[in-house]
Parts: sequence; C-alpha cells; structure tokens
Amino acid sequence: MRIAMWSGPRNLSTAMMYAFGNRGDCAVVDEPFYAAYLARTGLEHPMRADILESQPRDAEVVAASLLGPVPAAKPFFYQKHMTQHMIDGIPRDWMREVTNVFLIRHPARVIASYAEKRENPTLDDIGFRQQAELFDLVKRWDQAPVVVDSDDIRSDPAMVLERLCERLGIPFSPKMLSWPMGGHKDDGIWAAHWYGSVWQSTKFAGPEGPLPEVPATLQPVLDAALPYYERLKAQKI
Repeated sequence: MRIAMWSGPRNLSTAMMYAFGNRGDCAVVDEPFYAAYLARTGLEHPMRADILESQPRDAEVVAASLLGPVPAAKPFFYQKHMTQHMIDGIPRDWMREVTNVFLIRHPARVIASYAEKRENPTLDDIGFRQQAELFDLVKRWDQAPVVVDSDDIRSDPAMVLERLCERLGIPFSPKMLSWPMGGHKDDGIWAAHWYGSVWQSTKFAGPEGPLPEVPATLQPVLDAALPYYERLKAQKI
C-alpha cells in the first residue's frame, strides 16, 4: 500500500512520517516534490540551492518514483507531501494509484509556527487552498479520502492512529507511538532548518493550548484559510 499524506507546513507532518517510519514495515519519503516546486516557482526558501541539488527537479520523474519499486521492498510506503508544492505543472494523475490522506491543523497555529521560520507567509505558502482542491479532486475520482486532525492526534495518539490504520486497512503498530531522538535517515536535506523541535522529540507532544494570536498583517491570510480548514474538518475521522 502507498499512503500519500497531504498537509501544509508546520502541521505535525514530520512527526507522522517518523511514526510510520518507526513501524519497521514501512518505507517513507520526505516531500519529494520540493525541488520541482522551487525550480518551477523560483521562490527563495531557506537552503534553496541545497534542496535543488538533493532531489530531481523533473516532477514527472518524481511522480514515476512514487509508483515505482518501494524502497527496501517494504509492504507499505508512506509519502509525506506538502500541498503547496502541487502547483500547475506538477502531475496529479499518479494520485489515483495511492491512498490519499489529508492531515489538517488550525490555520492560526500553522501561520504562527511558519512565521517563526519564514516571514510573512501567504495563503499559497501554507497550502490550505491547495489541500481543499486535492481533496475535491480525489472525491471526483470516487475515492474516499481520509481526513485526520493533528489536534486529535496530539490529544490521543494511540486512539487516533489506531482509527487511521483501520481506515487504511493496515494493522496498527504500537511502534508508531514513539521514535528515536535525532531525526530519520530519510529526512530531506532541509531538515536542518525546519525540524529542530521534532529532532528533539521521541513521541507526539501533548495537547496544544489556546490558539495563538495572529499579527494583524497576517489576519487576511487566516481569514482566507479558515473556510478551507473548516470544510475538511467536517470530514475528519
């Protein structure tokens, strides 16, 4: 089984990759379209040159690899994807051949966390619009996309991951509830900039507190993201 997990940035996505990667029967890949996205957009991201050198820039090559042989011939292949990478020109038909899951987080939390690493994020930077578009696309293919909320995972990881595995039709493993400190061998090269806190973790953090205040300059981004988030939230497991 190939599991494509779709989220925006700063959304528990790396911890989820570590959880699946720690099962022992699951290969993982970290944001495989990142270099293709940067090459097409010309955006200046932290470690841009390193990212472009570390991955294929041809999105068709990336898509073919996602449907090709699974690393180490493992029975499950967890693919961590960023929704904002799926711009025009990035192929999507390959998504018909995988099980698509959507990981959501309240946009106020995403914006506050993202702004600490890269200033003044836009709606396109945080991926909520693209996430909803991909969700709608999968539904038009008569698939049944799964939605999981990062807040629920942090509140009760065992229950939510068991439920997720049940929906995916795979056995739950208690190994998913923890992982070794220090990152994963398949982390993208950008991990040194973005993954500092999760590198220091060995399990999912507990419930978050009240929603953070969003600066007035970013309030329009929050206002635009909320309807997409609320629509997917209504579909969560």
